[in-house]
Amino acid sequence: MAKATAKPRRGPVRILIAKPGLDGHDRGAKVVARALRDAGMEVIYAGLRQTPEEIVRAAIEEDVDLVGLSILSGAHMALFPRVLRLLKREGASKIPVFAGGIIPDEDAKRLRRLGIRAIFGPGASLAEIVQTAQRLARGAA
Repeated sequence: MAKATAKPRRGPVRILIAKPGLDGHDRGAKVVARALRDAGMEVIYAGLRQTPEEIVRAAIEEDVDLVGLSILSGAHMALFPRVLRLLKREGASKIPVFAGGIIPDEDAKRLRRLGIRAIFGPGASLAEIVQTAQRLARGAA
């Protein structure tokens, strides 16, 4: 994989939405992708059953500002840290990653410590997700 380089962004925020692992349910990810698009962001939807390697490659190749991961399968503690490690290995650790899905509170705390910038569970509002994505894209924590 090519190394990512930091450069100023012109135009809309670019965001990759991906479903890592074997999770076959993507309705929520598609709803979030549409809300982000409707807010003016350019959304690349990677689709179902993506490996961490495929997600990182797409994030770099598509030159995204953010990565959003969606999971319902329970494999978040294996897959999300792997995405973060691969981003770091490829020189793209500055790309913020946020997540949504069924993630227990204790796991969410651990994932935030590892570098996941925001985690949204069931019932999170689309407005909150959009605002957080905009804030992360601007470099604000």
